[in-house]
Amino acid sequence: MTDPIEREAQAAAGASALTGAPDAAMLAKLLRPAVVAASTACLPLVGRGDGDALDGAAVAAMRAALAGLPVDGRVVVGEGEKDDAPMLHLGEPFGRARDGDPAIDLAVDPVDGTRLAAAGRAGAMAVISVAPRGAFFDLGPAHYLEKLVTWLPGFTAARAAGRPIAELIPELVAEAAHARGVAARDIRIAVQDRPRNRPYVETVRAAGASAELFEHGDIERSLRALRGAPAGGGVPPAGLGLDAVIGIGGAPEGVIVAAAVRALGGSMLARFAPRSDAERDRVLTHLGGARAIDGLADLDELCAAPAAIVLAAVTDCEIGLALPGVQRMPAGVRAHWWSAPGNSSGWADRLES
Repeated sequence: MTDPIEREAQAAAGASALTGAPDAAMLAKLLRPAVVAASTACLPLVGRGDGDALDGAAVAAMRAALAGLPVDGRVVVGEGEKDDAPMLHLGEPFGRARDGDPAIDLAVDPVDGTRLAAAGRAGAMAVISVAPRGAFFDLGPAHYLEKLVTWLPGFTAARAAGRPIAELIPELVAEAAHARGVAARDIRIAVQDRPRNRPYVETVRAAGASAELFEHGDIERSLRALRGAPAGGGVPPAGLGLDAVIGIGGAPEGVIVAAAVRALGGSMLARFAPRSDAERDRVLTHLGGARAIDGLADLDELCAAPAAIVLAAVTDCEIGLALPGVQRMPAGVRAHWWSAPGNSSGWADRLES
């Protein structure tokens, strides 16, 4: 038995070339097999407490799935650099890179929520964001960003006018409440539960909104804050759970999420937030005066072209769409995936090796 995702991968790898410049939906379809392969490779290790082994299995599976694609690809963001985990390396090429193959960049995390998966907890996923060459924000050696992600349109660097992101929270709460026709107390903003983020929690609560604290799963929370944002603006359906994600978190996750904002609609702001003098010096050296380290970047800088994000659940994920984690089935392994653009989801049965 050959599963439908595997057939897609074989067809893509065997093609002489993609016809014309691929759009984001085509790239999402092309990359689905890589996230499905990463998620299924994790199954024997979920709940066993070894995050590095789990990451390593996902990286090897994702790398193998990317190898033969009809693209000239490179990895521009990988999660492992920050925590010395197994990873796809910064600048690593993939694909066959023949004449006429499209040049694309990937921001990847073979397992976002490695600790969650290692503990057998919900919220872990394999994820890839893809955009044309040069479209993603250049993180350089940065490990941390201050971020605001929301379904609300219009939060740009020009509007912020140099103000700290925290100062925008009362405006965001008021606009979300007005758009939804609810009270401020019904607006929910996720903040990663870290001492560095206490000021954001206090500001959210002072604005009358609810702060949802989370330990891990930055990307999952951001997708919940974006899921269903209508193209061209408007109010997402009720019940999606979150209106924004705010605070200082991982830089790689920020670039991965930027592709989702580009694909789904909404707003995103970010700035470098080095957590040590050494990190700040490394980022300054990398920038070489090309931009201010404290300057605010909005979506046009974070992801400057049409993009796609593709993910497969490793453990149960809720992004406004319930994705059960990878499961052992009588005929093999079932992995659930989701992609944007296209907002399509499905499953694939994979025979066990």
